[in-house]
Amino acid sequence: MKKKIGVVLSGCGVRDGSEIHETVLTLLAIDRNGAEAICMAPDMEAPEVNHLTMKETGAKRNVLAESARIARGNIRNIKEVTAADLDAVIFPGGFGAAKNLCDFAEKGAAATIQPDVARLVREMAKAGKPIGAICIAPALIAAALGREYAPQLTIGTDAGTAAEINKTGSLHVECPVTGFVVDRERKIVSTPAYMLARSISETAEGIEKTVKALIDLI
Repeated sequence: MKKKIGVVLSGCGVRDGSEIHETVLTLLAIDRNGAEAICMAPDMEAPEVNHLTMKETGAKRNVLAESARIARGNIRNIKEVTAADLDAVIFPGGFGAAKNLCDFAEKGAAATIQPDVARLVREMAKAGKPIGAICIAPALIAAALGREYAPQLTIGTDAGTAAEINKTGSLHVECPVTGFVVDRERKIVSTPAYMLARSISETAEGIEKTVKALIDLI
């Protein structure tokens, strides 16, 4: 039976949702490693960004409906998913991870997590099931688990973001774009992706390694 890997999305597009390259590369890597991706997102409203001007439009978009664009409609409301349904979970990056799934973009280490996302992350950690995070998404994991689990993770080399991660009780580890960091004790894998990447091929290399490492921890 294929391992089931939850992929938590935050919308569609780097500025107001999931980073599309990172998400597609994650889905591809899961498939190539013989596992099954279970896409999910919270059913909530979030501010829309025009990806041509990179400015908010004043309109709102539904995170679950927008995430369904990337998942080709095969997606679940995260509220209905539990750790018992999954063998591992992974979070692609994009500003949605830090604006919609939590408010790290605004509050840093004091961030609060969207309730259904927080519940699933904590369920996975309590069950000892692997958690993956890409790009800025490790900041979400740090905010959710830092004080209780003190995980080691990476967003690359950005000093300001790393400092906020460390304030949560987590430990930031510097990492190149094509690498990844594994906290084997807590079963958490992370990679910088577009926090550092200058090309999609660099992003792909780090994500492919991360997904394989995640599945190897199951």
